[in-house]
Amino acid sequence: MPLLIAALTLVGSLCLLNLILTVGVIKRLREHTEMLANVGGAGNGRASITVGEEVGDFTASTVDGEQLARDLLVGETLVAFFSPTCKPCKEKLPKFLDFAATLPGGRDRVLATVVGDAEASAALVAELTPVARVIVEEYDGALSAAFQAKAYPTLLMVARDGAGRLVVTEDEVRLGHLAIA
Repeated sequence: MPLLIAALTLVGSLCLLNLILTVGVIKRLREHTEMLANVGGAGNGRASITVGEEVGDFTASTVDGEQLARDLLVGETLVAFFSPTCKPCKEKLPKFLDFAATLPGGRDRVLATVVGDAEASAALVAELTPVARVIVEEYDGALSAAFQAKAYPTLLMVARDGAGRLVVTEDEVRLGHLAIA
């Protein structure tokens, strides 16, 4: 009988420990879910601005020395944000390069922003330069702020609306579909 009581006490203690650990794991998962929802601290759970929203004001210089600003973007333009440390960016890059090469207007209608250290970004810049005007900036740079880009890769289509404002026309560009002239 004392052996049965000891065994039941042990099993009860293990069940209680399991319950405490499970509650701890659930609490931690909720914290992580909340952190992921607050990407970039914005609290809106979005990776960038969405369809219909106006692009913020920016000025930047491409790796070729060309000056760009919001007012200089004309026509429909593909805008992409990549990071050299981002695994999904590396996976999407070949499809992006193929898609960008098919766009009407060529590289003048493609703007790629590489977010991160210039030295670490060199290989990515070399791949993007033939099909896009490329800008390298640190995190929270002018373009990232203008497009509210907080996750990578981010692919957007922008164009002027009826009032002449530069707005997002597509916030989930599908790279598998060829561009149509």
